[in-house]
Amino acid sequence: MEAFLSSTFGVFIAEIGDKTQLLTLFLAARFAQKNAVIAGIFAATLLNHLVSAWLGVWLAASVSPVLVKWIVGLSFIAVGLWLLKPDKDDDGDNGRWLKYGAFAATLVLFFLAEIGDKTQIATVLLAARYNDLAWVVSGSVLGLMLANVPVAYLGEKIMAKVPAAAVRRAACLLFCLLGILTLAGGGIGLS
Repeated sequence: MEAFLSSTFGVFIAEIGDKTQLLTLFLAARFAQKNAVIAGIFAATLLNHLVSAWLGVWLAASVSPVLVKWIVGLSFIAVGLWLLKPDKDDDGDNGRWLKYGAFAATLVLFFLAEIGDKTQIATVLLAARYNDLAWVVSGSVLGLMLANVPVAYLGEKIMAKVPAAAVRRAACLLFCLLGILTLAGGGIGLS
């Protein structure tokens, strides 16, 4: 249950103000079918985070626990510091995907936007930390959905009231704390 709750909260807080949340805002403004946008986000996130968590579990099983402890602990701290840096509005060439409709466009654009994103890296690290694919994927997908579904429906009203800098600082603190706790522990999977 700790893996689920940590993944839910960690990914939720990391997603606030992230480029994929801005992508959700863009897609929700572009398409009237909000449920199709949300379904596309869910499918893209599930696929992306399943692969990410699998990589984390593989890492935990394949590398010595002491080395994984140091890699994961220092990486959590690095992600925490990275979270302090605001994302750029990284639209790229989204226009060519919009012709495929709300679900397909969201699925492709969101999946691509998640590659190398903070929440994807956090999912790898959480899976390596807890060595629990199902709970980490469930929690990370839930956290991302909790951060994005309200944006799809309420969009600009929410984004105007959320102090992004304060959220980034809180996310930094959370991930640095996870890093310190990981480094202070006995290694991945050890009590």
